[in-house]
Amino acid sequence: MGRLAAASLVGTAIEFFDFFVYGTAAALVLGPLFFPAFSPVAGTLAAFGTFAVGFLSRPLGSVVFGHVGDRYGRRPVLFASLLLTGCATVAVGCVPTYGSIGAAAPVLLLVLRFLQGLGLGGEWGGAVLLTAEHAPEGRRALWASFPQIGPAVGFLLANGVMLALTAGLGDADFRSWGWRVPFWAAGLLAAAGLALRSSLAETPQFEALAAEGRQAGAPLTEVVRGHWRLVLLTAGALAVGYAVFYTVSTWALAYGTERLGVPSTVMLTCVMAAVAVKGALTPCFALLGDRYGRRTLCLAGCAASALWMFPMIALLHTARPLLMFLGFLGSLLAFVTMFAVVAAYLPELYEPRVRCTGAAVGYNLAGVLGGALTPIVATAVSDGGGSGPPWGVAAYLTVVALVSLGCFALLPETLPARAAVREPEPERAPV
Repeated sequence: MGRLAAASLVGTAIEFFDFFVYGTAAALVLGPLFFPAFSPVAGTLAAFGTFAVGFLSRPLGSVVFGHVGDRYGRRPVLFASLLLTGCATVAVGCVPTYGSIGAAAPVLLLVLRFLQGLGLGGEWGGAVLLTAEHAPEGRRALWASFPQIGPAVGFLLANGVMLALTAGLGDADFRSWGWRVPFWAAGLLAAAGLALRSSLAETPQFEALAAEGRQAGAPLTEVVRGHWRLVLLTAGALAVGYAVFYTVSTWALAYGTERLGVPSTVMLTCVMAAVAVKGALTPCFALLGDRYGRRTLCLAGCAASALWMFPMIALLHTARPLLMFLGFLGSLLAFVTMFAVVAAYLPELYEPRVRCTGAAVGYNLAGVLGGALTPIVATAVSDGGGSGPPWGVAAYLTVVALVSLGCFALLPETLPARAAVREPEPERAPV
């Protein structure tokens, strides 16, 4: 289990490094380089638009790679998704700016960001099932939480590189070539991840399905017909996690540097410190999920998110590093209360033959609802708000948290004490 968990964590960290480094670049530099004719706010919105494309393609990736995972095994998904995301990320670092090739530059960004999201949409399902389906029943949330640490590691790595570059280079050099370095480094990281995953074994549950010839012939069709309500509920339930995380990690960076005049190095340091604490505490919250249940922690995390959004915006608006850090930390602790256990929770909600597709589609649809829209909505809501705190952003996030709370309330509990993995009867499609 230790080797499997490490391979899942490292591979997921690499994939999220690729994904997050684009978000940081979008907040700091892509607007003026690829949308120079726009105003600063409009350029940031346009850059976040290309950022959102990666979320829009993630559900498609979960369908494509989920089909592979449910038909041919979880293991092939881990290789193909990492290879696709790594190649697309390296290519982003090679795209000429608008000043060199005109309108073709943002078009290329859109295409490559789409491919990034396609690969990441497949990564989560493969990595989570690799650990969840190998894990002992009473510690499934703990072991399945290791892939959930990967996003924190990837974020810290991506932003650590960006922080070093912005601090060590002049503004002209960073805008000229420095921002491209993290994208080029993704190629080396992807190669290391592929080597690490080369010796992984297939999961016992899929091997049992394959031995009996019970794999789903058309996984997506079975999910749509038998589990459509479950997919929609999980997407709505997890939307708040994405909204909170990308408010802190992406929108707050742009707002702090552009509207509050905080140096980008200070903003990055505050966010990175909060993410580091969140990543370190992920296994602790997962253990609570093994003891008290997954749904219980998810409901608590949603409630905490709803209560903390206005204080978080107030602390951000002070522009004081320690207070901003505390605001970010409170938000991410609410986030990790939910997301530490969802890697065990979602697979337990689906029967094994469609688990890779169902869990991944629900998870990545939540990314569209919460992650793709939030930086755009928050930037639009906060623009023109005068000198006061952007309370509209807090109100938006609170509403999302309450909607997610309602969705979690409609989902069942999957206690570790129940036999192996819960396999619910599929819902009947309407005649």
